[in-house]
Amino acid sequence: MRKEIFSEGEIYHIYNRGTDKRAIFDANNDRHRFLFYLCEMNRCEPVRNIGYYFGSESGRLLENTSGERHVALLGYVLMPNHYHLILKQLRHNGISSFMQKLGTAYAMYYNKRYQRAGVLFQGRYKAIRLTQDTHYNYLPFYTHANPLKLYPDVGTVDGQLEILRHYPWSSYRDYAGLPGSYGITNTSVLKELFAEDGGFIAYMTKWLENKGYPTSEAGPH
Repeated sequence: MRKEIFSEGEIYHIYNRGTDKRAIFDANNDRHRFLFYLCEMNRCEPVRNIGYYFGSESGRLLENTSGERHVALLGYVLMPNHYHLILKQLRHNGISSFMQKLGTAYAMYYNKRYQRAGVLFQGRYKAIRLTQDTHYNYLPFYTHANPLKLYPDVGTVDGQLEILRHYPWSSYRDYAGLPGSYGITNTSVLKELFAEDGGFIAYMTKWLENKGYPTSEAGPH
């Protein structure tokens, strides 16, 4: 049984990876499916048909926004063998319910697609409650900077920002207001938190300039 007691209105950094560090996203169809589940498994009513649809022009997920939600999705990134989510709990037991449905649905999809059996994820997901300035000033930016692990030779901040702008499996594009994003992220919370610092993207730039990005596996990943 989990030890975490998630509180309504609080923000959490959630992450997990494949068992034995195996890949959990082998193709773009897998990433599309996971993004769909981020929407569908967030509905408080019973899960509907698991088919998914994308807008023919913008590529944005056609999410049914009616009904009560478990969580607000403030950020995400999908990497080959792990994922990061930034979630705000909206109702009692919201994160636990959402993550249970998300993990089960995706593991069932993945195992059926690749004709495998057994555990997909390395144990239960990890959760960090954002309670201190150090959390807010690090975890949202660490999460969105994860794609830079795939390009360790790009050392300039301009080059790193260009990578993040073109990485399709992250909510960074939502915060940057770029076309072609999937439009599933609630950006208002973090934008408001960093409004006085020039905005989320400006702070991301400063974060890369001041800290750089750790290419080691230290810390959450």
